[in-house]
Amino acid sequence: MKREDSPKLFGTNGVRGIFGQDLNLEFIMKVSRSLASFFANGPILVGFDGRISSPVISKIVSATLNSSGTDTCMAGLLPTPCLQYATKYLGYKGGVMITASHNPPEYNGIKAIANDGVEISRDDESKIELNFNSGEILPVRKIGRESNDDRVISSYVNSAIQVVNSEKIYSKGFRIVMDIGNGTQALVAPIMAQKLGCKVLTVNGNIDGNFPGRGSEPTPTNLSTLTSLVKSTNADFGVAYDGDGDRSIFCDENGQIIWGDRLGASLIAYLLKNGYEGTDIVCPVNTTMMVSIVAQNEGSKVIHTKVGSVEVSREMIKRNAVLGLEENGGFMNGRLNSVRDGALTTLLVLEMLSSSSGKRPLSREIMELPQLYQYKSKFHCKSLELAQRVIESCSSHGTSIRIENLDGVKIWIDEETWVMVRASGTEPLVRMYAESTDKDLLDSKVREYTKVIRNVLGNDEFN
Repeated sequence: MKREDSPKLFGTNGVRGIFGQDLNLEFIMKVSRSLASFFANGPILVGFDGRISSPVISKIVSATLNSSGTDTCMAGLLPTPCLQYATKYLGYKGGVMITASHNPPEYNGIKAIANDGVEISRDDESKIELNFNSGEILPVRKIGRESNDDRVISSYVNSAIQVVNSEKIYSKGFRIVMDIGNGTQALVAPIMAQKLGCKVLTVNGNIDGNFPGRGSEPTPTNLSTLTSLVKSTNADFGVAYDGDGDRSIFCDENGQIIWGDRLGASLIAYLLKNGYEGTDIVCPVNTTMMVSIVAQNEGSKVIHTKVGSVEVSREMIKRNAVLGLEENGGFMNGRLNSVRDGALTTLLVLEMLSSSSGKRPLSREIMELPQLYQYKSKFHCKSLELAQRVIESCSSHGTSIRIENLDGVKIWIDEETWVMVRASGTEPLVRMYAESTDKDLLDSKVREYTKVIRNVLGNDEFN
């Protein structure tokens, strides 16, 4: 939502805005000074994604941190999970990643990473916001130094490969199609797969901040090139990454797109039987019921959070849980780091498909999940006030067996059917999710609540 609609500096994932407008020079410097006050002396690792504005913003952030007395180290162009890994393991007090993840090219953002390699907590965000809003500038007793760190990507790649059974994967000779989406996974994911004996065909493999190939967010509607190539080349599966490489969307050997929480449920089912027995699983409240069913079958427990990778990651650390996921293709494995990681997720899928004497088809793994039907949609919404009216209207509409208000509203029609509506924390959108074991009931409820949402939004959705 627009900043004037909310006093909060941080959204669902970091600080974001349109470069040159709300994310202007004065604003970036003010945020950076607030980060300097929070992190103190450093050193702070600074990295950036492939957006056109990212190198400039990284220099502004580093220079402002230096001018505030904080030492910085430049990691350069890289996927977000690499910077998070390096912040945790290579001796940094914190990290700053310049990225707007899946947002359109004109957007950018600033993501603050704690020294445990995870985005700072909501409490720490509040501390930074207080400093930001006060405008207080602490006296500077020294100028911080800037240096470079060229260890980050290679250290990450070597550590990620050790999380999986690399020998078993290597023996299978997988064929993969990767749609890089002109993002930063071009620097990591193909190299990791090739190190494990995979033959990799890349699509949109050049890093370009305008995301000319298919946009920065992989969705079922913009992955036709990926699915066609998987089928025409007889690949074992395809995978597409978002702009900063922390999320991944897969398609099976038949070119069938698999939504993130379905793929996550399949991985959970495999991992709980293979070395991860008994761990809790953490996921947002909009996650498929499949995860709960799979976890219950294996004697594990699911903990639900608000939507947002920060919420999931922080809850994983709090509970010492090793596995987490989001419905948007963000899978988390705490044995490396409790954050979304598109490249590591690819390695985990490779291990899952290597678990039999031959190469197990991805379609078969998905077919073994419980049969559920899902729906996801989004509506343009210009303000948080209007989004709240949408949520209230959906809450009071119709009959339900229970209503949950952990994040937006989740309306349970029966024990196997739910509809959820919430305001996006990163874009001017209202998002709707729905799931049921009964497709006809799902379709009916989707039509019903879509009408409620549009009645509130009026013409705004189309402006």
